[in-house]
Amino acid sequence: MAGCDMIANLIRLPREKELDGIKIKRVFAGEKMRLLEYIRQHFSEGWVYEAENAIMQHKCFIATKDGQILGFACYDASAKDYFGPIGVTENARGTGVGTALLLRTLTCMREEGYGYAIIGWVGDAEMFYRKVVNAEWVPGGEPENSVYSNLIDM
Repeated sequence: MAGCDMIANLIRLPREKELDGIKIKRVFAGEKMRLLEYIRQHFSEGWVYEAENAIMQHKCFIATKDGQILGFACYDASAKDYFGPIGVTENARGTGVGTALLLRTLTCMREEGYGYAIIGWVGDAEMFYRKVVNAEWVPGGEPENSVYSNLIDM
């Protein structure tokens, strides 16, 4: 099922936990270029454009420590009600940063009135989403049947 969409119920999210020395905050428009360069360096060009869209809607969060970006998470970047992309720097993985970004973002979606979030094009992170927010596969949620079906190279 890798590459399919998942769905998460936003009504019963786990509580957010603070991480020692790590700040999770909305991206300020003036930080856009710094974050986009970080994403370009650590992840993919496609995510750069999705994150840029989310930043301009005030729907992107970053995790920082001592002024360094550790990760980011967005929503409504690909389509309304879609969570993602999310990325955490390799050396910060397994520290709770991804969980903190996921929960902060989904909590904000809930506060905006969303009842569920579609987690788009999940690859090898299936177990992460299942564990943290009890996400499930969307029946028929393959990329060719989703909002991604209109990509040029699909």
